[in-house]
Amino acid sequence: MNAHLILLQAEGAGTMQLILLGGMVLVFYFFMIRPQAQKAKKAKSFQDGLQKGDRIVTIAGIHGVVQKLNDDNSTLMMEVSPGSYVKVERSAISMEWSQQINKATPAPAK
Repeated sequence: MNAHLILLQAEGAGTMQLILLGGMVLVFYFFMIRPQAQKAKKAKSFQDGLQKGDRIVTIAGIHGVVQKLNDDNSTLMMEVSPGSYVKVERSAISMEWSQQINKATPAPAK
């Protein structure tokens, strides 16, 4: 009888460990993986939605204005000062910094 009770307790402990492990996986997913994936999706849609005349900041901190969207859809030409152009990968555009700079200063008159 005692051996039977010990066996039942051991089975219950294994189930409890599986429940705790499953809970840890859910916590990691909802607090780390999912928010990062949503942030990456927003950044991708921001980079795809850039248009000529948008003020942007690269992840290296270079400020400029979009002058030309290249046909390959992965690069663009950015004017960093009047007459100076730099070819930049869209993935190098910082969504947070670009949005912050656009909030801070009004767009130049065209």
